[in-house]
Amino acid sequence: MYQDEYKRWAAADLLDFDLNKELNDIKDDEEAIKDRFAIALEFGTAGLRGVLGAGTNRMNIWVVRQATQGVADWVKTQAGTQTVAISYDSRLKGWNFAREAAGVLAANGINVRIYDELMPVSALSFATRYYKCNAGIMVTASHNPAKYNGYKAYGPDGCQMTDDAAAVVYASIQKTDVLTGAKYISFAEGVAKGLIQFVDEDCKRAFYEAIEGCQVRPGLAKTAGLKLVYSPLNGTGLVPVTRVLKDIGITDITIVPEQEYPNGYFTTCSYPNPEIFEALEKGLTLAKEEQADLMLATDPDADRVGIAMKCADGSYELVSGNEMGVLLLDYICQGRIEKGTMPENPVAVMSIVSTPLADKVAEHYGVDLRHVLTGFKWIGDQIAGLEAKGETERFIFGFEESYGYLAGPYVRDKDAVVSSMLICEMAAYYRSIGSSIKQRLEEIYQQYGRYYNAVDSFSFPGLSGMDKMKGIMAELRKNPPQSFGSRKVAELIDFSKPETTGLPKANVLIYQLDDGSTVVVRPSGTEPKIKTYFTTLGKDLEEAKAVKDALAEAVKPLLA
Repeated sequence: MYQDEYKRWAAADLLDFDLNKELNDIKDDEEAIKDRFAIALEFGTAGLRGVLGAGTNRMNIWVVRQATQGVADWVKTQAGTQTVAISYDSRLKGWNFAREAAGVLAANGINVRIYDELMPVSALSFATRYYKCNAGIMVTASHNPAKYNGYKAYGPDGCQMTDDAAAVVYASIQKTDVLTGAKYISFAEGVAKGLIQFVDEDCKRAFYEAIEGCQVRPGLAKTAGLKLVYSPLNGTGLVPVTRVLKDIGITDITIVPEQEYPNGYFTTCSYPNPEIFEALEKGLTLAKEEQADLMLATDPDADRVGIAMKCADGSYELVSGNEMGVLLLDYICQGRIEKGTMPENPVAVMSIVSTPLADKVAEHYGVDLRHVLTGFKWIGDQIAGLEAKGETERFIFGFEESYGYLAGPYVRDKDAVVSSMLICEMAAYYRSIGSSIKQRLEEIYQQYGRYYNAVDSFSFPGLSGMDKMKGIMAELRKNPPQSFGSRKVAELIDFSKPETTGLPKANVLIYQLDDGSTVVVRPSGTEPKIKTYFTTLGKDLEEAKAVKDALAEAVKPLLA
């Protein structure tokens, strides 16, 4: 079966030298052919994501056309403007895929608004809302290695597509032949017919104004003298992040030179993920040379941001996603109360795998902190609920532990541009009162307890990887562990049972242990990995880390 599909592709004119060469190179390699053609990339709520290359199990112009035909079929069943917004990041083939998607939409009589320069996820979400589009498409593989690209689909609210809409799109994709099924006209023809237009300056200006409207202490950053080192990790962050920072008065910005400009090969950082040390290494070296107050890095599609803060002894310490979520929540609450801009009945939102320390902070400030499933669309869903009641001003902050944050309801996805602005404003504020982010974090720990959060990942590569992951999760449900080492399980929360959690069904298990620790087990939605999230509490960091290490050892055999 897969050999027949391979032969069909090999005989076709694929309009791409790289694809034709690859098919020729693998003609005698049974395993390589099977890997590319035995299955197809599956379209879900996170869209598509895969390795670049030839075949149904790879990202290429034909798979993009097929997926876009599915989106077009869905859009045509909707009322409204019959418009789709498109953006793309610095990944290899990104602009090609964005143009191909535009060509398919235009051939289906659907209007397109496409950015004329690479722009972040948040800019795509904003344009989708600004032009009252039926859908949005973001060509990105987020923080995956360079060999990947992907395709995220958004609904009319600027939030990632709902399960129901994604299911309709997927059904349509399955009926569309990958090589011949999609309607298509060239990008130039779509422009000539007036169906493809670029995003205009008004939309871009409104995007920046919305972000800058989220300042907590406007004007403060101008006088604080903050010194910053920034890396866009060769992605989309350079223009929007530096523009917003300069607008609010932060001008002493040194860019990591090797990571300044778009480069889909990510040559200085094989895994451009600000959650990991290697991605921040060059920035840290430069921060030490410059004696910067702060080092920031955004991932290729600029929806996540990682930082290193300067300590009193001149060294630099990485801040985890959970710690930054807590720091920003604390800063926004404290600042808005001080400035008299805190709304009545304020709402913040975080994912179920994020730190319970945030609950303590929210309680202290009288904020309703809501817990949602992992994936920022669920945070967007909470904002949409407030919007339906005319109460969007109640939303003050949303975050998940994987370095994604949002302040303000102007988009429905995480935004490293507003996050970078607020992190820098917060650093500037603490500097102006003779304190620092590091000092404030220690004060928070003293006030609420020494929490420690860590995430481990277990990879399951290859065609059988997903089946192995399903088997492990099934076994954990069939024979639930009663303890992890010496710590007994006090309660197991299984999110596949919505009747007990009050949340939509999800493949997540949370173990509440008798000492107050938690262990969360969850397969990744975008990669062949099972993630384990640990939260421990100790009298100091050393004790909290020791508890985590003991729990991690106990978990390993269950996921082997």
